[in-house]
Amino acid sequence: MPPKTKPVTPGAHVPGSPVADTFDPTNPFIVQSDRSILVEVDNPKYAEARDALAPFAELEKSPEHIHTYRVSNLSLWNAAAAGFTADQMVAVLRKYTKFPIPPALPADIAETVSRYGRVRLERVDADTLKLVCPDKPLLAELTRQKKVKEYLGDRLDEASFAVSPAHRGVLKQALITVGYPAEDVAGYVEGADLPLDLREVAASGLPFRVRDYQRESADIFYAGGDARGGSGVIVLPCGAGKTIVGIAAMALLKKNTLILTTSVTAVKQWRREILDKTTLTAEEVKEYTGETKDIGPVTVATYQILTYRPDKTENFPHFGLFDQRDWGLIVYDEVHLLPAPVFRVTATIQARRRLGLTATLIREDGREGDVFSLIGPKKYDVPWRELETKGWIASASCTEIRVALPDDKTRMEYAVADHRAKYRIASENEAKDEVVAELLDRYHDQRVIVIGQYLAQLRRLAERFDIPLITGSTGNAEREDLYNRFRAGQVRHLVLSKVGNFAIDLPDANVLIQVSGTFGSRQEEAQRLGRILRPKSSGEGDAHFYTLVTRDTRELDFAHHRQMFLTEQGYAYEILDERDVLSAKYRVPA
Repeated sequence: MPPKTKPVTPGAHVPGSPVADTFDPTNPFIVQSDRSILVEVDNPKYAEARDALAPFAELEKSPEHIHTYRVSNLSLWNAAAAGFTADQMVAVLRKYTKFPIPPALPADIAETVSRYGRVRLERVDADTLKLVCPDKPLLAELTRQKKVKEYLGDRLDEASFAVSPAHRGVLKQALITVGYPAEDVAGYVEGADLPLDLREVAASGLPFRVRDYQRESADIFYAGGDARGGSGVIVLPCGAGKTIVGIAAMALLKKNTLILTTSVTAVKQWRREILDKTTLTAEEVKEYTGETKDIGPVTVATYQILTYRPDKTENFPHFGLFDQRDWGLIVYDEVHLLPAPVFRVTATIQARRRLGLTATLIREDGREGDVFSLIGPKKYDVPWRELETKGWIASASCTEIRVALPDDKTRMEYAVADHRAKYRIASENEAKDEVVAELLDRYHDQRVIVIGQYLAQLRRLAERFDIPLITGSTGNAEREDLYNRFRAGQVRHLVLSKVGNFAIDLPDANVLIQVSGTFGSRQEEAQRLGRILRPKSSGEGDAHFYTLVTRDTRELDFAHHRQMFLTEQGYAYEILDERDVLSAKYRVPA
């Protein structure tokens, strides 16, 4: 659901949007009464129309010529939270529609958008909040909802009920479930002070300046310290510097901060960046992982340690970290991967400021509504293509290469296998190895990552091409050494398992060869594409993303789903046959 434009001031006019109900047969949209929008890819207005639509619609299907978007309640509420009005959204549909839009749709969109903020959570005193709804019939309806009623206290007046601070999170979850997302303006505990400033020259000696979009996103989250800020999600591409956004927010708040991220490698990356770009010292920035359990004014922890428990019947022993210090800010890195148990504890700490960082709001478990209610709505995003145009991330070409199963024996093995085994057989297809060989030869002097799902396949490739392999069992010291050698250009090619998906600082990789993926995960595609989108050194050229897929198999079905993410971000997706790649005519000249 990543929108393509930055937030706007509520009530502002969308540039170029008509005010009358217009349509044009040359336009790319077909707007339907079920809230689906068909978009013609080959239309000259496609790119601008897609970018205007994406802030309030979700991409559902992306075949070659017609893409299908859907306007969902959550996509409308996220857009509303980012400052878009119903009139602006309808104006986009009218500007780009081929036929008259269904008469009832504008009213439907307006009614749904109006639901956001009709119910508010406000503070009464230190120990009491209140649910406020000036619409008396609506309040009466909500109080009869079983999911809502159990979290309401005494009636305070005709328009409000008392709410225990302990129920702040679960009440917001209940309200979004019944279709009335609350605007939370109950404010936050301040947290313990932490003096820090951003450096103008990093500790590494390099100049440092927060980019305009990074500063803008941090400012929008902070909102000058107002209660309407302080919770929400920032959506930025991998490689666009989400870590810097988190650091900029820390510098605005100057409070004790807890940062949660996906791996020990990511913990070390965050700590390295904080020490390099702020005035904080090593004594003030601590790591809390399976290896080291130190707590300081800034503590960086993994989701894995928080969700560890010796037995499923026991409590989570490390949840106490949330109460170890008077945190003024909690940062959720890669919020689309937030484990379910962390949602539970997040529901109880709604008085802490919460910043989510991600490249995509899509969750494979469908819990986007919980991100909205517990972390906060989307506050800012910027199109990948816009950052690419400005040179902040690299230009990228995306190519799917379809490979046949190698022989009748393998085809028969595939034919009689169960569903899960079929996917693995297709993913580990040894015929892919020859395509990998061709691509490694083509990009022999560039920095290439080969990444996949299955260790046997990756070991086979690493051994054949004599390339270092990094898996989950690779020690952190060895892993960091290989990453550093890769950054320095001493190692040109790496093979990575799934450990390479998240928060790894590989700034100079510019070719990625995906030999197997995880069941069509769009979030995974976001992370893998992000591995190659950092700006390139002069002479290195564009980034190249290759995904190898076995034709006529389940892997091809999942590849279609993953492709939707690339389409959402505006990338063309070329499809080639293995024979095209292996033939001399397709070779890139030396």
